[in-house]
Amino acid sequence: MSAGGGTKAIVAALVANAGIAVAKFIGFLITGSSSMLAESVHSVADTSNQGLLLLGQKTAQRKATRLHPFGFGRDRYFWSFVVALMLFTLGSVFALYEGIHKLQHPEELSSPLVAVGILVVAIGLECYSFYTAIVESKKIKGDATWWQFIRNSRTPELPVVLLEDAGALIGLVLALIGVSLATITGNPIFDALGTVAIGVLLGIIAVILIIEMKSLLIGEGASDKDLDVIIDELAAGKVQRVIHIKTQYIGPDEMLVAAKIALEPRLSLDEVAQAINDAEQRVRAKVPHARLIYLEPDLDRSAVPSS
Repeated sequence: MSAGGGTKAIVAALVANAGIAVAKFIGFLITGSSSMLAESVHSVADTSNQGLLLLGQKTAQRKATRLHPFGFGRDRYFWSFVVALMLFTLGSVFALYEGIHKLQHPEELSSPLVAVGILVVAIGLECYSFYTAIVESKKIKGDATWWQFIRNSRTPELPVVLLEDAGALIGLVLALIGVSLATITGNPIFDALGTVAIGVLLGIIAVILIIEMKSLLIGEGASDKDLDVIIDELAAGKVQRVIHIKTQYIGPDEMLVAAKIALEPRLSLDEVAQAINDAEQRVRAKVPHARLIYLEPDLDRSAVPSS
């Protein structure tokens, strides 16, 4: 994925969350709702998270150095991992703490209709951000399900924004339910329960993101589909077969391919070099993000009968 689509979704989420955070804090100051406070902190965390995702895209563009010869593409994975940690600490843990505190010490809400109005507006803004993320994700999702896209995507930003926005929308609905029930029944316990539910929701989303970003940081290889294409393209021309192969993403848009290939026997040095160059060109033509390719030529010894 080029950074363009991801950047558009990130900026849309940043603008929406910044506006929502201000509105929610105003609502909390007026109503004293713990759900509003939890959602306010959640929106502040989301706004900061989008800033970190943009920072990761920027720093990942740095040129390779002697110390980092493969470049800085994994910066996008690192900052996405930090985003997941912030979502857990600033979002989930705070909401759980605030909700449990209000369960133990319930407080009546003041001007609850203000909170309801702000939450409805926030839902509208969050729907815009979520819609933008969906539109941008569809461009690269292909035939995969949304869960498969989140689990298998080698690009971190869109899955992060998708899950954040989904969590924000559900959290807003939970907050709206909590505030509404507290207003209708006169029992502030419902507001506290809404806050706890928001904390649990954010915790689940954060754990999913932490697991996925950790996997990308450690290093993931090509998808089964791409790996099959790479092997097929390598095993053509004067290449008899692929003896073994390893792949790894060193950034969302850059894959490393290392393989030992069996060449036809009795090739000259020039023919070996040309066979390797041709194999690299075939792979890059079909899998453009396979930018770094290292091939070790060998003979197909499996075809040689033992004496």
